[in-house]
Amino acid sequence: METKKVSSTKKIQLIKGEFTSSEANDIIMSLIDEKINFHKLQRLQLWEGNHICKTDLLDGRIKELLKEKLNTKEFLVNTKEIGKKYVINGILEIKVSE
Repeated sequence: METKKVSSTKKIQLIKGEFTSSEANDIIMSLIDEKINFHKLQRLQLWEGNHICKTDLLDGRIKELLKEKLNTKEFLVNTKEIGKKYVINGILEIKVSE
């Protein structure tokens, strides 16, 4: 019997290319918003199961992402005047936990 070797790592080329300021803003803000919503949903599910549960980790991650969103908006606004495109290379790497 043949044994099939399964890789424990998977990479997905999520974003690749040159984008205008507006396109870059839309792409990045959408990704950050999606991740924030994911954590908010997790927090709500925990709360529904236990109204006195601790959500500090999720709250902290949401705050981090909101800060990154603000910093990214500021970066895009400050660099928009240069008039160049933005190169975005977003690789999602998935690994099996050990």
